[in-house]
Amino acid sequence: MSVVGFDLGNESCIVAVARQRGIDVVLNEESKRETPAIVCFGDKQRFIGTAGAASSTMNPKNSISQIKRLLGRKFSDPELQNDLASFPFRVTEGPDGFPLVHVRFLGEERTFTPTQLLAMVLSNLKGIAEGNLKAAVVDCCIGIPVYFSDLQRRAVLDAATIAGLRPLRLFHETTATALAYGIYKTDLPEHDQLNVAFVDVGHASMQVSIVGYKKGQLKMLSHAYDRSLGGRDFDEALFKHFAAKFKEEYKIDVYQNARACLRLRVACEKLKKMLSANPEAPLNIECLMDEKDVRGFIKREEFEQISAPVLERVKGPLEKALAEAGLTTDSVHFVEVVGSGSRVPAIIKIITEFFGKEPRRTMNASECVARGCALQCAILSPTFKVREFQVNDGFPFSIALSWKPDSQNSEPQHTVVFPKGNAIPSVKALTFYRSSTLEVDVLYIDTGDSQIPQKISTYTIGPFQPSKGEKAKLKVKVRLNIHGIVTVDSAMMLEEDVEVPVSSVNEAPKDATKMDTDDAPSDPSSGTDVNMQEPKSADTTEGATAAENGAQDPEEKSVPMETDAKVEPSKKKVKKTAVPVHELVYGALPAAELEKAVEKEYEMALQDRVMEETKEKKNAVEAYVYDMRNKLYDKYNDFVTPEEKEGLIARLQVVEDWLYEDGEDETKGVYIAKLEELKKIGDPIEARCKEWTDREAALSNDQKFEHIEISEKQKVINECSEAENWLRERKQQQDALPKFANPVLLVSDLKKKAETLDRFCKPIMTKPKPAPKPQTPPPQTPPPQPETRAPESQTPEQQQNGAGATGEPASEGGAQEASGEQMDTDKPENSA
Repeated sequence: MSVVGFDLGNESCIVAVARQRGIDVVLNEESKRETPAIVCFGDKQRFIGTAGAASSTMNPKNSISQIKRLLGRKFSDPELQNDLASFPFRVTEGPDGFPLVHVRFLGEERTFTPTQLLAMVLSNLKGIAEGNLKAAVVDCCIGIPVYFSDLQRRAVLDAATIAGLRPLRLFHETTATALAYGIYKTDLPEHDQLNVAFVDVGHASMQVSIVGYKKGQLKMLSHAYDRSLGGRDFDEALFKHFAAKFKEEYKIDVYQNARACLRLRVACEKLKKMLSANPEAPLNIECLMDEKDVRGFIKREEFEQISAPVLERVKGPLEKALAEAGLTTDSVHFVEVVGSGSRVPAIIKIITEFFGKEPRRTMNASECVARGCALQCAILSPTFKVREFQVNDGFPFSIALSWKPDSQNSEPQHTVVFPKGNAIPSVKALTFYRSSTLEVDVLYIDTGDSQIPQKISTYTIGPFQPSKGEKAKLKVKVRLNIHGIVTVDSAMMLEEDVEVPVSSVNEAPKDATKMDTDDAPSDPSSGTDVNMQEPKSADTTEGATAAENGAQDPEEKSVPMETDAKVEPSKKKVKKTAVPVHELVYGALPAAELEKAVEKEYEMALQDRVMEETKEKKNAVEAYVYDMRNKLYDKYNDFVTPEEKEGLIARLQVVEDWLYEDGEDETKGVYIAKLEELKKIGDPIEARCKEWTDREAALSNDQKFEHIEISEKQKVINECSEAENWLRERKQQQDALPKFANPVLLVSDLKKKAETLDRFCKPIMTKPKPAPKPQTPPPQTPPPQPETRAPESQTPEQQQNGAGATGEPASEGGAQEASGEQMDTDKPENSA
């Protein structure tokens, strides 16, 4: 089972995996820890990640970046419209009101949704993880911003499905950072609470969280954010500054050229990093536009001056997080800064002045989210035994249900089901008294964020038919699942058959449209029984899946859903009837569209794989041409006649010319055929050289072969001679046959003969030297002989016990690895 954490950044992504010894960040194909979140569409294939970043400068209009900003947002969103102005690619409004990205791919205009594009990025990250683990990756944990709406969370899950992943949890980035920080702390207080503020300034957003730590647990006290305040805003300030400067000095307008814009933005990002470490920095770009080289220079004071509007917004989330946590700056013991944008000195200065203490950098600013996600995946996975550490995460928004009463012309009623800060995951059971089908709207309320649409979904509960013709009592189970998505899981109609008359049973509710929350006190925050927490088993994959399928949960038994305190259970029977529930999620991808997207991604991945294999075969032909030509003048010179040599060199030259002309763009099969054609001529030469080398090795007086007996060496010579004679005879017979005749020398025969020869000769020629006889030890003697032999005389159990004492993990795999290392380190000492 895979245990992988993905940090989906706006600009770059990081993959972390759990191993027996801890959490490792995986390197991509360029041996880098960060992979750009870019998809570049070419004429024949896609380039994703590092390959996409390399292609983006030459093909900016088909290079899609900042996909996270497009996800699950309406095209009319003001923030999205602001972002579109700086994108080099074209985005239009789709028929559903959401953005569609236009690219040129495979020679035609194509459109993709942000969900499909995110799936491409996830597929690339999945490939990186699989290449490192040498195993299939399915189960994972994906980091998301805390401010993601229900629709954006569903879009991430859909993208993961398209990419062939199954997220065990969508984990808030702030919580992932807090987990990565706290789980390794061994000095957390048992009774007092240690309060730590985390300030995460990323590429495009800023998130602040305040976390309370106790021994073996963390509790999220507050969240605050600014979804459009990040490192790219400082890049944009520099970009606008230099764009205006170049227009004035060099009379060039970079806004008119997409490639010039991209190059200047990249240069401004590097300039920002230089200014983080230096008081001043130069900017030089060769041939930016209209064949003009440009130069610029800026001091840190000037940079902070032009960035003043951005810096003014930093304090807002800090104040909000502190107020929601109900703390003062003195109550916050430590401040940790993470995120790529947190390296700007002006931001650190503002944070220091606000909290009255210097921020710390005890974690890797870029990798902490991925590490936290991998840790959470390990906690949810049965594969690893992780130190006991409880994560009490809170939902950042308030969720309410709204419905219309039975009576006509009545105002819709609503109630808050999951208040802000409600634990994740959580389940609540609600009671309705209805005579007809019920429609329930799920809403965000009091978010304080105009970018989040209020209405999430609508559930139609019914139809149902009460047997007595009265108002039916409906028990509705509402779930806030582990991903932070709200669903109405199931509805049950409860009918009571009274055996003994009890006065309280006849007391029907006066208001038939009244909704009861089971065991709910008036103040939702005052009682733990309102928030019917899922048992710990619900954190596992099986529990999460069962919950989403609307299966009955273990907590159903512990919550007296159909029991009233005034009625004795022994006096009645309750008949339960399942009521159908139909879901309508506004803006979500329909199941049929999701299946089509999965098929489309598979087709594109297949196309990419074919193109990569074609390149590999083309490179193999090119490599063979150069390698064989060099060897003909050197290694194979004595094993080929002058005529044969000239003919083969001429043939190699023809193939080389073909590669750079007509063969520049051929299919995989053509390159395979071309390579086989060359090998037909080259393989016999190579075989002659190999057999001669083997014979020489057998007859050699080299010290490394002197321990092999002469009779054994003679066997090798005879076997090689027999193979050479067989090859010569068969080749003569084959050369005498016309091409239309059945061949007598098959490639399969050649391979079989070579394997047989190798199997016979190799054991003889690689026979190890006998162990030298014991000699008098040199003056610098090692420890006495009995002590050096002690490790070898230990039992495996003793060795493992010795290794376990070094403080290695208690897992079996860890103990075995540790004992293996101990034995390996002992052996060289003995042999010395």
